[in-house]
Amino acid sequence: MNGDEQLLRGRVYGHDHDDPDPGPRPEQTYAALIGGPLDGLLLDITSWRPEEVDDGAALPTELSRWPGGRALYDPGPYESRTSGPGVMCRFYYSGDTP
Repeated sequence: MNGDEQLLRGRVYGHDHDDPDPGPRPEQTYAALIGGPLDGLLLDITSWRPEEVDDGAALPTELSRWPGGRALYDPGPYESRTSGPGVMCRFYYSGDTP
């Protein structure tokens, strides 16, 4: 794991590494990102509809195979979900796209 990747761990995707409070907020709902360049980050899905969660996410990152590209994350086929705040589900890395 390189230095850039270590800076990301335990943070919410989209928060700057120098944010004084980059961690999760108790009233928000998150998907844990598993594998790939954003492994260990949480993705805020608080306002997502269920079908949006089912679709997964294409997340812009400089850490993908193509700098400036997107890392693709999808829920597992039998992924259980909880409701309410906290980590609701996991999204698994499925590849990169330019």
